[in-house]
Amino acid sequence: MKVVFLQEVEGSGRTGEVKNVADGFARNYLLPRKLAAPATDHNIRIAQGRADVEAKHQAKLDADASVLVERLAGHIVTLTAKAGPQGRLYGSVTARDIAEALEGPLGHVLEHRQVELEEAIRQVGVFQVPLRLSRNVKATVQVEVQGEGMPPAPAVEAEGEEPAAVAAEEPEASVEEPEAVAEEAEPLMEEPEPVAEEALAEEAEESGEEG
Repeated sequence: MKVVFLQEVEGSGRTGEVKNVADGFARNYLLPRKLAAPATDHNIRIAQGRADVEAKHQAKLDADASVLVERLAGHIVTLTAKAGPQGRLYGSVTARDIAEALEGPLGHVLEHRQVELEEAIRQVGVFQVPLRLSRNVKATVQVEVQGEGMPPAPAVEAEGEEPAAVAAEEPEASVEEPEAVAEEAEPLMEEPEPVAEEALAEEAEESGEEG
């Protein structure tokens, strides 16, 4: 059956569009719900008038959405959720959570269906999440999920290096000092030798006189 769509039917047709559809689909679904009508000249004029009104309305929605895109530029949505030591969330971050978090910076309430999140976020990290702000305007927002209750980061390694540096410097000075003392002591040990030779000479002279 040839019909003209009076309203948009997702996957089938838009307002004002004339198409051939299955008879059963037309009689059982489209015509009873006044989503479409037989494609007569009168019905086509009505449908096209509606299409013009919808086009103007859609143009305004797209313009408003473009303003939201500008507000989102460089914006990061930060959400906090309870997480385990490995960064695994105990719950999840959903499209509804992101839509609510965007209400403030956008100054506009988004429906959770406009957040095109394939599946809920269950891990801490940074994610690029697509948004459909209107039928013809899309955007991407950066979402950072931080873990609440995760253990603190390990101590910085540089803090543990200072004692080792001090310990390495102190022994050097203590080792050098005994060497200097040893060098000074060497001349003192050479002096007794001439004293011993003089004493032997005197003893020899005395023994010669006595003989």
